[in-house]
Amino acid sequence: MDLKPLSREAVPAALEKAMRYRLLNEPGEAESICHDVLAVDPENQQALVLLLLALTDRFGKNYRVGVTEAQEILPRVRDPYERAYYSGILAERRAKALLHQDNHGSRYSAYDLLQEAMRFYEQAESLRPPGNDDALLRWNACARIIMRNKLSPAVEERVELPLE
Repeated sequence: MDLKPLSREAVPAALEKAMRYRLLNEPGEAESICHDVLAVDPENQQALVLLLLALTDRFGKNYRVGVTEAQEILPRVRDPYERAYYSGILAERRAKALLHQDNHGSRYSAYDLLQEAMRFYEQAESLRPPGNDDALLRWNACARIIMRNKLSPAVEERVELPLE
């Protein structure tokens, strides 16, 4: 089936709708709109960021959304601050999804992902525009998740193999 193309004039209104759908907890609708925008304007930065956020909104909520598509979007985000910040968002949301699963080992993986997110937030902090403390707020949120859930890294067990 061929999709109907969005007109370039409709892009701003479509992006506004995508933001509204995210706020209404309809990330699938927002994702669809972002794909329509990117079909007519492949480098639209606002659509790329909204698409990334819509995809990560679906993590851990029984949607079939993989991490790969979100990771493929990040290099297309031109601004170094935003690329670092949204890389942190991606890792943080993956960690939260793992914590909701509560499978064997998921707490260790969540810890690792939160640490990764915090590194990206520190990178974003060094690149941030004046007056923008968003990366600091996210870093603190990750630290609180680690402390509240008493997360820690996995401990490697050393196994000595017998010599023949």
